[in-house]
Amino acid sequence: MADALEEFLEQFKRVAPALTDSYFIVDRDRRIVDFNRAFYAMLPRPVARQLKGKHCYDVLSLNVCESECIAHQCWQEGRHIRLNEITGRVIGKEGKDGEDLRFVLSAVPITGPSGEPVGALEIQRNVTDEASVHLKYKAMLENEVRERERLAAQVKTRTRELLEANQRLLKTQKELLAYKKGLVV
Repeated sequence: MADALEEFLEQFKRVAPALTDSYFIVDRDRRIVDFNRAFYAMLPRPVARQLKGKHCYDVLSLNVCESECIAHQCWQEGRHIRLNEITGRVIGKEGKDGEDLRFVLSAVPITGPSGEPVGALEIQRNVTDEASVHLKYKAMLENEVRERERLAAQVKTRTRELLEANQRLLKTQKELLAYKKGLVV
């Protein structure tokens, strides 16, 4: 099994530089055996320096790690798996940098000669900024809807007030005409 994973790594290194998203490769025990610079850069230095051999869930805590591990899913189904809008944190980051991140995750099983899974390639696309913009845009639209509803109610109230004032004016005009007719007679 280790030979199949090593063979994959050797072949993968030829195309890996074309990937701009962060990725790591895990063995069957979910231990990181390889990663790219983008993944390394996402981590705090103490964690990044000792990355190889760590379990992926000890480095990146995602809301799917325990219940729906993407590596397990791709091994069970024997195919590529993609998960959208996954939240998580980089373990070891505190403060502002330790805030929740959002990812689009992809995993592809790495198989041995007889088709048994020997590892997985996991790619993380950080969509935190895009998700933040989307949430702000959605909030802005909701505020616009509320403001539009408030203005529509205000216009309705003012229109009703104007119609009532117009009715009073017409009534007063009729009374004045009647009074004027009474004086002329």
